Amino acid sequence: MTPSTARRTKKKDAKPVVTRPFIAHHLAPPHEVLSEDESQKVLVGLSTTAERLPKILLSDPGLQTDPKFVPMRDAGENLVGRIVRIHRPSQTAGQALAYRVIVPSLGSS
Repeated sequence: MTPSTARRTKKKDAKPVVTRPFIAHHLAPPHEVLSEDESQKVLVGLSTTAERLPKILLSDPGLQTDPKFVPMRDAGENLVGRIVRIHRPSQTAGQALAYRVIVPSLGSS
């Protein structure tokens, strides 16, 4: 038996879908997008170039743990090529730092 059409028409009054704001997961380590000056200091300290660093996609959700990232992205600032510092907890070192360079996501220019 099929339901009547009267029941289906009542769903027009459904509430609009509200998107949730980003909430960092407790397992996602904090990411920090570095300024150009800080990036140069890090590269000199590591004795390397940005091309030799591991990559992170611009669409990576971990980048949203930096409160400065979303305003910079929404303002249209070019973030490709910028360096990200990731703070990871470590049982032996207390805190381990990792660096990544931002690369464009697939489908973005």
